[in-house]
Amino acid sequence: MIKIQMKTPLVEMDGDEMTRILWKMIKDELILPFVDLKTEYYDLGLLNRNATKDRVTVESAEATKRLGVAVKCATITPNKQRMEEYPELTEMWKSPNGTIRSIVGGTIFRTPVVIDSIKPVVKNWEKPITIARHGYGDVYRAVDMYTTEPGVATLTFKGESGEEKTLEVQKVKGPAVWQAAHNLESSIRGFAKSCFQYAIDTKQDLWFSTKDTIAKVYDGEFKKVFEEEFVNYKAKFDELGITYFYTLIDDAVARVIRSKGGYIWACKNYDGDVMSDMVSTAFGSLAMMTSVLVSPEGVYEFEAAHGTVTKHYYKHLKGEETSTNSVATIFAWVGALRKRGELDNLPELVEYANKLEQATFDTLNDGIMTKDLAGMVEEGYTATAVSSEGFIKAIRERLEKKIG
Repeated sequence: MIKIQMKTPLVEMDGDEMTRILWKMIKDELILPFVDLKTEYYDLGLLNRNATKDRVTVESAEATKRLGVAVKCATITPNKQRMEEYPELTEMWKSPNGTIRSIVGGTIFRTPVVIDSIKPVVKNWEKPITIARHGYGDVYRAVDMYTTEPGVATLTFKGESGEEKTLEVQKVKGPAVWQAAHNLESSIRGFAKSCFQYAIDTKQDLWFSTKDTIAKVYDGEFKKVFEEEFVNYKAKFDELGITYFYTLIDDAVARVIRSKGGYIWACKNYDGDVMSDMVSTAFGSLAMMTSVLVSPEGVYEFEAAHGTVTKHYYKHLKGEETSTNSVATIFAWVGALRKRGELDNLPELVEYANKLEQATFDTLNDGIMTKDLAGMVEEGYTATAVSSEGFIKAIRERLEKKIG
C-alpha cells in the first residue's frame, strides 16, 4: 500500500522503561506500516538527559515551539531512590515535563477515555470531566532548601527600578525546610484565555478553583485575572448556553463528586496534577486519559500522562510477559498526527488518526484489553486479558480492516 505522506515533521520525544518499549511497538505496528512518518527525534530517556546535562529536554521544547506539534512518551523524574537505581546519574534532574511546559507555556487539558463496559467509581458521573491544568510555575518552578540552625528567612524582591520589597517568612529555633514558588501574570492570563477558548470550542461549562481565602495575594491574582478575561468571552458563553463560575478548591471537590460530569475543571499546576490523577483513576485507569498541552500561540504537545510502569519494565527485562495498558500512549500519537494533519491540510492523515482511535475503541469494546482493565468490566460484559503486544496487534487487525 502507498503510505500517507507528511509535510512537516512532528517533534518526537522518546521516554523511559516500559513506556519506551510500548512506544516502539506502537510505531512498528500501528504507524510505520501506514504513514511515511516524519519526526524530529529527541531521546528524553533519563540516561540521555544525564549525558546531555538535560540540554536535550530544552532542545525538544524549543523544537516544539518551532514545529508546532509534539508527541511525548512518559519519562522518569529522578528522586533519591532513582539515584540509587541509576548510579550513572550526576544530578537529580528536574521533571522534563516541567521544563517543557515552562518553555512552551499554556494549559494541559486531560480527559478520561470512557468505554461502556467500565463505569466510573463515582456512580453519578455520566460524562467525562476534563481537567485544565495550568502548565507553569508553582512547586514545579520553586526553589527549596534545608537549614539546621536557628534563624530567620526572608523573601526579597529587587526591581530593576531600584524598588525593593522584603517579607519575613518565619523565625525558627531549629532545623526547617523552605520553599519559594512563583508565577507570571502573563502565564496566568494565557491560562485563563486557553480555558475560556477550550470551553467555547467544546461547548462545556468551565469551573475554576483556587484557595484565595488562604493565599490571598497569590491565588487571589489567579481569581482576578480569570474575572478580567471572562469579560471578553461572556457573550459567546451566553450564546452557547454554557457557564463559568469560580469557587474554592475544597468546595469544588465536593461539587465534583456530587456532579454528573461533562464540564471543564480548571486548576492551578499542582492541583491539576493531583485532580487529573484522581479523575482518571475514578473513571478507570491512569492509562485511560488523553493529555495535551496547548500554548496561547497554538503549539500542541500530546503525551501519556502516567508513569513509566517500572514494575512491568523489570518483568520485561527478565523475559516475562507483561500486560501493560498502552491506550494513553496510542492516543498521544493519535492526537499529534491528527493535529499535524489539520495544521498541514492533510485530510488523509486526519482520517488515519481517526481510524486508529476508533480501532482502539473497537478493540476495547470487543472485550480485548490489558489486565488492568479486564478486572474492572461491569457485569454483563466479557473481557479477555491479553499481553502488551497482543493488545497492540489486536488494534492492528482492526486498523487494517478500516484502512482496507
